[in-house]
Amino acid sequence: PIYAFEDHIIHAPGMSHVRDMVDGPIIPTPGAVMECTKLLYEYAGNVVTLDVGGATTDVHSVSEESEQVARILIQPEPKAKRTVEGDLGVYVNMKNIVETIGLERLQEELPDLDVEQIMNEYEAIPKSEDEKTFVERLTQEAVLVSMERQAGKIRYIYGPSGRSTVAEGKDLTQVKYIVGTGGSLTRLPDGKDILRKIAESNETGLLLFPTGKARVLIDSDYIMASLGVLSKAHKSGAAKLLEKSLGITFPKTPPHEKKKKAA
Repeated sequence: PIYAFEDHIIHAPGMSHVRDMVDGPIIPTPGAVMECTKLLYEYAGNVVTLDVGGATTDVHSVSEESEQVARILIQPEPKAKRTVEGDLGVYVNMKNIVETIGLERLQEELPDLDVEQIMNEYEAIPKSEDEKTFVERLTQEAVLVSMERQAGKIRYIYGPSGRSTVAEGKDLTQVKYIVGTGGSLTRLPDGKDILRKIAESNETGLLLFPTGKARVLIDSDYIMASLGVLSKAHKSGAAKLLEKSLGITFPKTPPHEKKKKAA
């Protein structure tokens, strides 16, 4: 997949000169963020990273399912899973998100804003407080919709013998960290509050979302993609920079090492 990416990205403006400066593989941003998410899993445990950008919203999870869900899971899911939602971007695909919310509903939720005027004038980076409020609401929708597309759910099946319970899709209930990266979540003031709505939105309890116990972190240096690339050659250095950006300290003994010792 990396080399297919390289074959096509060279046609983008300015990319023809990158090969003159780089002698290794070029990793696409979603792949690099996934590598960084894997690094965080290795050092700190089950994690999901949300990258909300102008064109897409990418969800990267590296986590194991609970024993309870594993017993009723219809199909096994990979420990590392990435979904790239090409219709959920807060600039290029702004209109798609507005349509998902509903223009009328959005205007009711933001009564002090002229939503249509903002949509006509908005240019990639919010400059006014009204634009920030508007983009925060779009970001919230992108986060919740993309999470619902990645996460699994509990379903009830009715048959001759009565009701049975099954699970399908990725179980994220064991996630310890919800991480926000990308321009929206790292630069808007309410990034953490937006991510906390993930657990709050699971009103029925049937979605296999992270719970309220998961710690919310922001990639404050907006560096996860770069660290994903760096981790391939300098893992410990990338881990230290990741600690700094997330504002945490990794445990001296990673969770997986504890499991091995316990076994």
